[in-house]
Amino acid sequence: MLEHNAPVEAAIEGELRLLDPEIRRSPELVGALLHPDFHEFGASGRIWDRASIVAALAGENEPGARPATASRIKGVQLAPDLVHLTFDTDNNGRRAHRSSLWRLTEERWLLYFHQGTLYDSDAA
Repeated sequence: MLEHNAPVEAAIEGELRLLDPEIRRSPELVGALLHPDFHEFGASGRIWDRASIVAALAGENEPGARPATASRIKGVQLAPDLVHLTFDTDNNGRRAHRSSLWRLTEERWLLYFHQGTLYDSDAA
């Protein structure tokens, strides 16, 4: 069952912030959204930890590139401290299905796990 409550909305807001090029280029701002135990299975097939993804995003510097767009964002609160989001992204024609787990810490909701799977728009 899809939900629209404060935890789901907080996770969606965090996810959209992570797509913002200004946020992505700032290790401090990205780091503020990632759980200390963050890990990701990237659409590239690479496995990322918190430090490696912060460094990679800080190195993104493609002037004039369009920011990635998100669509079909859906969320469900799995537990009082856990939200699961699914959505699709389009990054200049590179499309991926995405899944994220957001965990509530003492301070705020943080991205704990993320996975991206590339797809062909004709097969979606």
